[in-house]
Amino acid sequence: MIKNVIAGFWVCAVTLGSCYAAVTWMVGRSPAEEQPHYEGLQYKKIPPINIPIIAEGAVQGYVVANFVFTADSRTLREISVPPEAFIQDEVFRYIYSDETLDFRRLSRYNVNGMISNVRERINKRLGAEIVKEILIENFNFISKSDIRS
Repeated sequence: MIKNVIAGFWVCAVTLGSCYAAVTWMVGRSPAEEQPHYEGLQYKKIPPINIPIIAEGAVQGYVVANFVFTADSRTLREISVPPEAFIQDEVFRYIYSDETLDFRRLSRYNVNGMISNVRERINKRLGAEIVKEILIENFNFISKSDIRS
């Protein structure tokens, strides 16, 4: 019986001691500093773009392209104008006016040059380095005869 009483006092003493240690340990600490949340890059998909290819005074076909761009997510939330419209516009202008893109005489096309030029133009129009990278998801030419069949 005496062993049970001593064991009960021992359990009470350990419980009180651990509660006291826990309370004094948290009181002495300064509040945890809020660390800035790293958000990183955000990927946004652009709707497909259809660009007519005109040669010899007639439409020869269409370039159908899908693009994805990356931008800082905080910057995307802060800007008032969505960059998707600017990207579509610049890609359309670049491909439509590019003289080296001839689908009748296929050759290797400088895709890296096109992407870097488009990205530079977009960032220049937006006034800041918003678009970090443009990725090509799909880039196809569909001739006029393929559309009708």
